[in-house]
Amino acid sequence: MKYNIGMYGGSFDPLHIGHIHDIIKASAMCEELYVVISWCEGRESTSKELRYRWILNSTKHLPNIKLLLIEDTAVSKEAYNTDYFWEKGANDIKNAIGKPIDAVFCGDDYLGTNRFESLYCPESEVIYFKRQEVPISSTQIREWASSNWDYVPNVCKAYYTRKVLVVGGESTGKSTLVQNLASAYNTNFVAEVGRDTCEYAGGEDLMIVEDLYENLIRQKIHIMDAANYSNRILFVDTDALTTLFYSNFLLTNKEEISACTKLAEAIHAITIWDLILFLEPTITFVQDGTRNEKIANDREKYSRQIKDLFDKYQTPYHCIDGDYLDRFVQAKELIHKYLNIDTKW
Repeated sequence: MKYNIGMYGGSFDPLHIGHIHDIIKASAMCEELYVVISWCEGRESTSKELRYRWILNSTKHLPNIKLLLIEDTAVSKEAYNTDYFWEKGANDIKNAIGKPIDAVFCGDDYLGTNRFESLYCPESEVIYFKRQEVPISSTQIREWASSNWDYVPNVCKAYYTRKVLVVGGESTGKSTLVQNLASAYNTNFVAEVGRDTCEYAGGEDLMIVEDLYENLIRQKIHIMDAANYSNRILFVDTDALTTLFYSNFLLTNKEEISACTKLAEAIHAITIWDLILFLEPTITFVQDGTRNEKIANDREKYSRQIKDLFDKYQTPYHCIDGDYLDRFVQAKELIHKYLNIDTKW
């Protein structure tokens, strides 16, 4: 190793492959490398806790890396760019490390500014890395992560994955549409958990409250897991509000309905959808052995009840009508309009 103690700092807001690339190089040159995460509450696009875990889990295979969180109080990035905040930040870093810093690593966009030399030399040597070796910036990721997806570290992708919910009454083509969209956008999807629990119970009329609890909890976990492995966008069949509709439709015990409602509301409250597509009940009803004949006989009524729940919880949605091709085309148009994501890379 050329250096005993090294330091590489930044806001990492957000982390990108260029940061990881430089951290790897710096760590290979030092016995100990301190990666310093600068943070300021309310000023940044991602929390310090997220950035800490992103770097931690991207570098855990490198045992010589130590992470530090250093707060600054500037009201904006422009306000930070003064001698006062730079000098205060350097002193805070030196005090936190508590050892002589042999090398300070930074991007070559600072080359010629004398910024780091004035703060750390002659005690430390300033080492510049070429920014264009990995041509990306945090600003570009913040502006539109989906357009720079290959530069988003895997550990960060769940945060930036756009989630599209497909809902509607029974036999409206939800499962077909989510699979078709996932294939078209080269990503994955989350199927409706309720189909599995319904089949296990022997039909909707035989489902019990524990089945609905399972639907709510497993569906949320599946969404969280799938977001880690999605390509810009994740498609989901059915949500907590739809399950809430079924709890009201299938259950008769008031205490069970109340408990299911509370769980559904809690899961709905912590789930963010970037786009919701509501499929109208205007295609032919197909009985697959799990669907309710009562709903089949008055599809518009029960579709309206599901919409009423979305309206009640102030959750906006976009209605899709027509045949299967129409629904696929309309979904793509809405995804382009509201998420600016297309089936091209």
